[in-house]
Amino acid sequence: MSKDLGKILVIDDNEDILLAAKLLLKKHADLVQIEKNPGKIPFLLNNDSYDVILLDMNFTKDTTAGKEGFHWLEQILEIDPHAIVVMITAYGDVETAVKALRAGATDFVLKPWQNEKLIATLRTASRLRSTMNEVKSLKEQQTQLTSEINKQSFAEIIGESHTMQQVFNIINKVAVTDANVLILGENGTGKEVVARAIHNRSLRKDKVFIGVDMGTITESLFESELFGHKKGAFTDAKEDRAGRFEVANDGSLFLDEIGNLSLSLQSKLLTALQKREITRVGSNQVIPIDIRLICATNMPLYEMVEINEFRQDLLYRINTVEIHLPPLRDREGDVPLLVNHFVKEYCKKYRKELKKVTGNTMKKLQKYHWPGNIRELQHALERAIIMSEENTLQPSDFLFLVQKSESNDVDFSEFDLETVEKMMIQKAISKHAGNISKAAKSLGLTRASLYRRLEKHGL
Repeated sequence: MSKDLGKILVIDDNEDILLAAKLLLKKHADLVQIEKNPGKIPFLLNNDSYDVILLDMNFTKDTTAGKEGFHWLEQILEIDPHAIVVMITAYGDVETAVKALRAGATDFVLKPWQNEKLIATLRTASRLRSTMNEVKSLKEQQTQLTSEINKQSFAEIIGESHTMQQVFNIINKVAVTDANVLILGENGTGKEVVARAIHNRSLRKDKVFIGVDMGTITESLFESELFGHKKGAFTDAKEDRAGRFEVANDGSLFLDEIGNLSLSLQSKLLTALQKREITRVGSNQVIPIDIRLICATNMPLYEMVEINEFRQDLLYRINTVEIHLPPLRDREGDVPLLVNHFVKEYCKKYRKELKKVTGNTMKKLQKYHWPGNIRELQHALERAIIMSEENTLQPSDFLFLVQKSESNDVDFSEFDLETVEKMMIQKAISKHAGNISKAAKSLGLTRASLYRRLEKHGL
């Protein structure tokens, strides 16, 4: 049988009760500590911690009124405000039970107890203690995380280039205000990372950050997702549900890909932002909202306004301050910083020794145009680290970038002869969809010669 009661402290002036409790509970608890003298409670609690304390309400000085029990309950909670205390007495009644619960007790049982009922009560109390410990741990982690974020200037945004310094400057200025922010940039430039940086530096940093990908929300689910719904509002509404606006109340709401919204949905969003209130689908109750709005898109909103694809009044509402994120091709000097960061991250993730990046490899990565920006660089490095069996990352570990390049011309001057041969063979095989005969012919080799080279290069 699993011992799920943890550590139990039983305090009662009746030795028979103590022995009976220990005999019963030791089968279910990791430890059963019994104590006849309640005066030792401070010593016991200051030197150990217990999941549940089973405390008698009536001791020798006061056998019926329960005053001593309430006194020691107060002492316990003063030492440990989160202590889980179950009161026990032979003279219990509803009034005494209610008084004990109001004084801070978790539960109340009568003696002589029923074994199964006592164990069930203590099991519930023990689970409560476990839950409280988890909540406390999470709060401490959140506090620590917030502290670390505040200590690190812009550790979550990697870059030292002039364009990124301008971005940092805007973030610092706008974050401490409650102004709406619109982040513009190509896919993969880090718009959500910047949104989180703004939140983490804002007056709402201790509140929630809720992100919504507007591009994935269908017309039919828009209001339910953003504003919530009441049970029975539509076929799949099995229960009441809060929308993203309601969940983000007092915190920050990040609406990504806002340029993908249809005009009708833009109108509904604008109404909520103007009134600063929402109404759940199927309800008439108005819910006030207080959020910090951050939006992002890779679409040309100003051009869309000109052709009536995006509401001008909504654009004015969301872009109190704009932040333009540069593409990675315009941040060549930041590529080494990003490369080193992701190499460390993925070597740790996949439990590999830290790999070095050769000079030729870094040059190649800096010259590549990165149409997918930081996200593409991140995926490229993750793939290379997974596939590479060497201690260093070579240019040949990124051949797939050459295949995706906008130009078919590759500057082979940065590679050694072995690497160039391997790259040419891989390109030929890829071009001819794995047909060895055609690949050999295009390379001016016999099939046998190509097979020998494939074996040499481990292809």
